[in-house]
Amino acid sequence: MKIHRDPPSFEITYSEKDALLDVVVKLLVEFMCLAKPLKPQYQGGIVVNPELNEGLKGWTNFGDAKIEHGESYDGNKYIVASKRKQSFHSFAQTFNLEKEKLYTFSAWLQVSNGNADIAAIFKTKTGYETAGWVTAQKGCWSMLKGGLVVNASGPAQLYFEFRKTRVKFQAVDQHGQPISNATVSIKQLRGGFPLGCAINQNILQNPAYQNWWSSRFKHTVFENELKWYSNEKNRGSEDYSVADALVNFAQSRGAQIRGHNVFWDDPKYQPYWVGGLSSNDLWAAANKRVYSVVNRYKGKLFHWDVVNENLHFNFFESKLGNNASNIFYQKTNQYDGSTVPFLNEYNTIEESGDGAVSASKYLQKIGELRRNGYNGPLGIGLEGHFTNANLPYIRSSIDTLASARLPIWVTELDVAAGPNQATYLDQILRELKSHKAVQGIIIWAAWSPGGCYRMCLTDNNFNNLPTGNVVDNFRNKLAHVDDLPGTTDSNGFFETSLFHGEYEAKISHPKGVAFSKLPKINVVAKEEEARGVYRFTINADILKPLFDLSLSDLE
Repeated sequence: MKIHRDPPSFEITYSEKDALLDVVVKLLVEFMCLAKPLKPQYQGGIVVNPELNEGLKGWTNFGDAKIEHGESYDGNKYIVASKRKQSFHSFAQTFNLEKEKLYTFSAWLQVSNGNADIAAIFKTKTGYETAGWVTAQKGCWSMLKGGLVVNASGPAQLYFEFRKTRVKFQAVDQHGQPISNATVSIKQLRGGFPLGCAINQNILQNPAYQNWWSSRFKHTVFENELKWYSNEKNRGSEDYSVADALVNFAQSRGAQIRGHNVFWDDPKYQPYWVGGLSSNDLWAAANKRVYSVVNRYKGKLFHWDVVNENLHFNFFESKLGNNASNIFYQKTNQYDGSTVPFLNEYNTIEESGDGAVSASKYLQKIGELRRNGYNGPLGIGLEGHFTNANLPYIRSSIDTLASARLPIWVTELDVAAGPNQATYLDQILRELKSHKAVQGIIIWAAWSPGGCYRMCLTDNNFNNLPTGNVVDNFRNKLAHVDDLPGTTDSNGFFETSLFHGEYEAKISHPKGVAFSKLPKINVVAKEEEARGVYRFTINADILKPLFDLSLSDLE
């Protein structure tokens, strides 16, 4: 696939070496950019005409696009989709997919200018499933690798889409005449996707750590400082001083905080004095704990991991009965109705061999809470402690969990040390971000002088490690604005592509201090939404800012 970037002038070209769509579990994890794409594995799977040896057989256009067949000097055949007017206009093929089967997908992509983020999307009768995405480059072929599981058997139409939305501005004077060469500046106010990083008490007295972290993140979680064994080391003697300091620090930097955790169901991680308590004494201590910690931080956290890892472990259930978790979720929601209570588990998306916490088992746990009487808000926490990058398994597991229609966050993302640590982290971040059900990611990389839990982002001087560079590159892609600052053309227009999120836009007159400003633009992706023009009126005579905004059809 070759892509000319800006609709309606850019083109998408599908290479003969692109197709792989088959029911497989094994994943090729390499992301490459090659001068010549590789031949499809599995003879193209169920793709019709995967090597394009039969022209356009099996392929149609999706939306308003002209598709053509071509061949390069080295024999590589491809499809070109040109004259596109929307980010999702491309070539397409329809498949009959079966419910609950795992499909893997790959394609080789190339763009004509710069680079662009491209997604492979399947339109099904129940919605849209993103199979994966890749940053395609000019002059070489990049592999998009992903997978999907559909919720219902039936036809699924594959197409390709840019991960940005085109936005158009116009500068006019007080008489409605266009202003050319006006300067356009756009500032992102809030990204459309939360990405955070854990912190710990080491940040409190370390300005270098504070500056590194604060310049990057607006979401966080504390590594250990809100756990019961940290807050009540000796029975009856509570100490929230460190947790309070971390809350104050995060709030001073404008960061939102996940609460981790009220309880931990692993018997190894209880306060030392808890294990020997009678059932009645444990009830008393646990009730005091949930009341104390939830009320203390009421309104200051946006999530609470209420009973951590209660699929793997059952300390409280074994001591207090099978309804223990349900009671703790009810009390947490009762004491602080503004904070979403979360389940939180490891290996649901990381390891296919851990049947205790498979996606179906996770759904059963949610059903158990509901049957036992907890009907309040609930979230799905996926820790994300990875050893390798099985992207189709990640996607299929999240697909299954998404059927619960609850918020899903990846809460403790890291990758085990090894030669592929940074590569795997990059692939996993991309895969998680591409899934529409994932609402945010927290990286588990709180810094300590002796090292991090499993993955650091910096050295002890707060210079980025390769993993830190991966995270910065990922952050930049979330916030990147193309071709800015810019100037309006002879008709007063300026057009660019923006990632989804909130922006502030300002257009300044080329001959003075007059300007017009729009404090908030919300850029979203909706197929049915008509593109529009943000029109700015500048009174050039009095050189004072006027504000006027109208949204009109581009056509």
